[in-house]
Amino acid sequence: MFDFRFFEIYRSSEYINLLIDGILISSSLTITSGIIGFVIAFILAASIYWKIKPLNYISICWIDFIRNTPLIVQLFFVTFGLPLIFQYVWPFWAHALLALTINFTGYFGEILRSGFNSTPNSQLEAAYSLNLDKLTIFRKIVLPHTLIKMFPSLSSQFIFIFLTTGIISEIGVNDLTHAGLYIDSRTFRTFEIFIVLSILYVALSLTFKASLEFVFNKTLKKRM
Repeated sequence: MFDFRFFEIYRSSEYINLLIDGILISSSLTITSGIIGFVIAFILAASIYWKIKPLNYISICWIDFIRNTPLIVQLFFVTFGLPLIFQYVWPFWAHALLALTINFTGYFGEILRSGFNSTPNSQLEAAYSLNLDKLTIFRKIVLPHTLIKMFPSLSSQFIFIFLTTGIISEIGVNDLTHAGLYIDSRTFRTFEIFIVLSILYVALSLTFKASLEFVFNKTLKKRM
């Protein structure tokens, strides 16, 4: 029978602190990149909806390009490619933040674009019949409809990208996965380490999901 030895993890304050720091780094990078990515994605999707030339063509190409390239390729390009091209030096966490933000813009942009275009024509026709201007229709009808309808997709995509942040450990960022790999290299208790990591990722994902739903229900949805 396999001998579980979880005590080799929790008996060391160094390992516990590494896991806590990893949780904070993974969470903060995801939240920050998610917020910035959403703002940029909104601009991209709005430019497509409003057909603002040539920004709408650029936005379409950007969203399609990001959605059809792997996150790890984007991460390596941002970390090792851009510094060679533009001759700058950033800490690895900043590269990870930029790569995650870029990835968020592509997927959030497509979700918002789909939401804007899914507004029922009957609602738009009723608004036009009341002689409402386009900006008012967008702000009062299209935007609320999009956020309510697309909230599950937006929140799911946020959590999905959080779960893929483990790859930023490949460039030396001390995230949660990096902490687990470090502990594994010292204790050789691989099975126990990845059980702990799985539990932590599940707990954080459920926490994010509950937090997003709470904020949406208490603020955005109530105002709409």
